[in-house]
This record gives sequence, structure tokens and C-alpha cells, in this order.
Amino acid sequence: MKSFKLIKKVLPYFKRYQSILYLDLFCAGLTTASEMILPLILRFITNTGMTNLESLTVEIIVKLALLYFVVKTIEVVAGFYMTSIGHIMGAKIETDMRHDVYAHLQGLSYRFYNETKVGQIMSRLTNDLFDITEFAHHCPEEYFIGGLKILISFIILAKINLPLTLMLYSLIPLMILGASSYNHKMRKAQKDQRVHVGDLNSTIEDSLLGIRVIKSFGNEEEELEKFQGENVKFLGIKRRFYRSMAGFNTVTKIFDGLMYLVVILGGGLYMVAGRIQPGDLIAYVMYVNTLLVTVRRIVEFTEQFQKGMTGIERFSEIMSEVSEIKEPENPKAFDQVRGDIVFDHVDFSYNDQERVLKDFNLSIRAGENIAIVGPSGSGKTTLCSLIPRFYDVDRGSISIDGIDIRQVKLADLRSHIGIVQQDVYLFSGTVYENILYGKMEASREEVVQAAKLAGAHDFIQELPQGYDTYVGERGLMLSGGQKQRIAIARVFLKNPSILILDEATSALDNKSEVVIQDSLERLSKNRTSLTIAHRLTTIQNADRILVMTQDGIIEEGSHESLMAMKGEYYKLYTKNGRNIESIGQKD
Repeated sequence: MKSFKLIKKVLPYFKRYQSILYLDLFCAGLTTASEMILPLILRFITNTGMTNLESLTVEIIVKLALLYFVVKTIEVVAGFYMTSIGHIMGAKIETDMRHDVYAHLQGLSYRFYNETKVGQIMSRLTNDLFDITEFAHHCPEEYFIGGLKILISFIILAKINLPLTLMLYSLIPLMILGASSYNHKMRKAQKDQRVHVGDLNSTIEDSLLGIRVIKSFGNEEEELEKFQGENVKFLGIKRRFYRSMAGFNTVTKIFDGLMYLVVILGGGLYMVAGRIQPGDLIAYVMYVNTLLVTVRRIVEFTEQFQKGMTGIERFSEIMSEVSEIKEPENPKAFDQVRGDIVFDHVDFSYNDQERVLKDFNLSIRAGENIAIVGPSGSGKTTLCSLIPRFYDVDRGSISIDGIDIRQVKLADLRSHIGIVQQDVYLFSGTVYENILYGKMEASREEVVQAAKLAGAHDFIQELPQGYDTYVGERGLMLSGGQKQRIAIARVFLKNPSILILDEATSALDNKSEVVIQDSLERLSKNRTSLTIAHRLTTIQNADRILVMTQDGIIEEGSHESLMAMKGEYYKLYTKNGRNIESIGQKD
């Protein structure tokens, strides 16, 4: 994207703090004006001393010194404001942008997270926005000061000697033109660097989260080799950036030298010809030095500018991501939910791949306990993911109590659906905070009651700090069974009308399974329940069992009726002479 378009993306954030920005630029103008006075004072003293030394009295010198003291004081005070409040403004803009990105991420669908690495998302939330802080403060400030100094210097220098000034300023466009190609290369390398930081973060995160698996297989060297490959690639991108930056700086230094050469040669010749006084030449050299310092600062800021523009570009990219899960314009009321669910001629596929569900039809009565079994890839988990609208159907419709779920607010829909998954996710916090997540406004008594219903209260009481025990990252301080019971307590607290159990006991040992199965049966009572079964012995009491394959539902009925049919369910149940059948953990 072009820089102008990118800057337009952040202008609304500047408008929130425009009073701070205007005061910051006013202070920048004061500091600039203060810097421009010293050469004029020295020019006056030098020329007066050379032509009429008697008129240069102590009183005049003291007044000039006092003038410079006042001006310098103004410069110091204004500079303090620029450095402190200006940077704080940049930090506020960064904070606002990070809030908007995070809020936008919360609204994106499962598809986005399936296709995007977490490391890339983290990079956009942190590194990219860090650079925007410096950009937000320095960009308007540096260019305003630079433009002001170039303009004031031109006016003063032109009055001293117009031809020499025109020669000097004619070099500036040439310098910009010569540096523009390197500027473009820096921008491209900077963006590649930001993208690869996300990949590098993803590699590190994946490796550290799987450190137990790595160590159990003794694959530390393989992981190090994989990391080093990404690390070296990152070095290559930075090398390309710094080479471009070196070329950029070389071009500016060449023109820097040419400007001084013009001053030495042209200024010297004009002074010999009597067209420039010695004091004028001193002032001229000081203003040229100010001009060159300004150009150098802009050049030095170019790296930060490119980082900021890259950060804005990546911010813009993620903010342009659109969720295919749309909120209805005129949502229907969804308060008292009974739990009648109907799939009507539903088609669904992931990313235009082979359809997982084809012309799928299913009716579930309110309060009915449904179990779903079948091989991996048959669409069991997909079926349950469509009900809370984690994905939208490609064709057909899903309705609850006769209302198409696409006509209901997502928050309203999901408030009536509770999910217990095989892979339990606990947040880094206390046991109490993790249960409370099911209903944030619940009282402590309600949390404790939910834990009792889930069969978790007794083991929680035995923890070092009870309900206030820290569970560790992803609940690593707890066993699988304990985590599962906390997850069940969370759903008990939510008290939904519809319950989805996605292989909730498949990863547990037999003893833990018995305890948790009892909790799940209590949880399922008087609710519409869908259970994806891993162990078929856990679903014998279901009102109806659905046997799914890639062809859809091929059998349905109670456990007894399906066993009597001696069809696919019978084969699954009796396979290997055991009443426990592992038929895949994920679809």
C-alpha cells in the first residue's frame, strides 16, 4: 500500500488527541525558531565588529545574550513537552490501535484461526504496534520541524545570496530522487522482516509448548536445526534491509559533501568578489549546517518511518480481515430456549474442499440425549461446531426452536449452548477464576455449587489454596481428570439449554472416566444433549444414537435396537471382543 493511503488509516487515531498534537507541533515550531536565531545574532556581531567596532557596545552584547537566554529557555521548556507528552500521545495511539486489533480478533471466525499462525497474530499485537508509537510521535514532529527549518533557512539564505542558495537547494530534489530506490527496498525488507518475526515466534511457541514431547523422543537437535533454519533466514532478511539502508545513507552523505563543496567554493568566490560579508558567510555556513542536520535527521528517521509504515500496513491487513460469520441486521428474540434443533438439507465444507456434510437432515427434540459415533472424518465434530455458528453452513439451514440461528445474535445463541471438549483449556489463573468464566457475574456460592455438581469440590478443597489455587499455564498444575471436572463445573455454572460433549472422556483413565461420566449425566439431565462418543460404553443410556460415516447418518436408534440390527454400530461395539471402541478423536 502507498504511504499516503496508510497514513489515512491512522488519521482517526490522531484526531482523538488532536489538541495534544497541535500543542506538540506548536512547541516544535518554538524550538525551531529558537535554533534559527543564533546564526542571526552571530552574523550581526561579526558584521558590526568588522565594519564599525565602536558601535558594538557592552549593552548591545548583553541584550543579545539576554535575548538568546530567553529564546533558549523557551526551547528547553518546549522540548520537554515534546519529549514527554508527545511520546505519551504516541503510546495512547498504540494502546487504542492494540485495543481495536484485539477486539477485531475476537470477532473473527474459526476459519481465520485455522489458517493463521498464533505467532503472526502476536507479532502484530506487539512488535508492529511498538513501532507505531515512535512513528505516531516523531512522524508529524520531524517532518514539521524539517519543513519549517528548510523554509526559514531558504528565506534567510536567499536574502544573503540568492544564486548560491538556489544552487544549494537544487541538490535536495536530486538527493531525494537518488535515495528513493533504496527507500523502496528498505520498505520491502522491513515488511518481510515483520512477517518472518511472526513465523519465528510460531516456531518458538510450537517448540516450547511441545517441549515434553520433544524431550520424550530425544529430538532436541532436530528442533534446534529447524529453529536455526528460520533464524538464518531472518538474518538474511535483516542483511538485505541494512544493505539498502547503507545505500540510502551513502547517497545522502554524497549530497551532504556536495552541499558543503558548493558553500566553500561559491561562498569563497562571492566573498572575494565582495558580494558576501564575513558575517554573512558565517551565518550562511551555520544555516547550511542546520539544513544538513535537518536532512540527516529526516534520513535517520527514515528507518523508523519505514518500521512505522510497515506496522501500519500489517495493522491495516489484519483489520481488513472479515469474518464470514455475520451478525443479523434485525436479530430475533432468543430468550426462553427449549432446545429443539433441526438440520435442514445442510451442506458444509472447509475452504471449498470436499464436502463434509451433504444434504444433511436431522431433527433433535428438546431435552433429547443424542450420541454420535462414527469413524474419523465422518463429520461428528463438524456437526456440533455448526450449532453455535463456529462455522456457517454452505447451503440449507440450522434452526433452534424454529428460529434460523443466522437470525439470532451470536452472543444470545452461544449463551444457551455449553460445550465440554476433550482438550480442556484452562486459563492461567485460579481454579475459582476458571469456573467463574462460565458466568462472570456469578457469586462465589454459585461457583462452589457448580463445582459440587461437577464432582470437583472435594479435590479443589484439598489443593494448597483451595479455590484460589493457581492452575498454571493451560492448567498444567492439575491432572487431566481435574481439568475436565473444572471444565464441567464451568458449564454447570453457565446452565445452558443445549449441551455439546465433544469426546469429553476419551483422554481419561478408567477411574477418572467413571467419576466424570457421572458428572456429565447430571449435567445432561433436562437439557438437549449431543455427545460425540469415543468409548461406546459411555453412551448406552442415550435416547438416540446416530452412526455417521462420510455418507451421512447410516444408522440411528437406541443402544439395544442398534445392537439387535447387527450393523455398523454392532461392529464398532464388539470389535476385538471388547466393549470399548476407539474410533478417532478428531474429525
